[in-house]
Amino acid sequence: MNWHIVEGSWKQFKGKARKHWGRLTGNRLDVIAGKRTELAGKAQRAYGETKDKAEHQLTRFLRQHHKDYRPKRST
Repeated sequence: MNWHIVEGSWKQFKGKARKHWGRLTGNRLDVIAGKRTELAGKAQRAYGETKDKAEHQLTRFLRQHHKDYRPKRST
């Protein structure tokens, strides 16, 4: 998945991220503003995980929700 799609749809994405990573407050998600490394780092610190585990969880989360952020094709 292209992360630029998430950056462009951050307002919609952060609601799902908040549900998935409940310890990340709205303020933290606002500061992240669609930056992948920021999201992984904040999740890592909030949950006391390793960097690799946080990245793995982020990648898995994106795969689960990739349909929501795929550009719609015009027919």
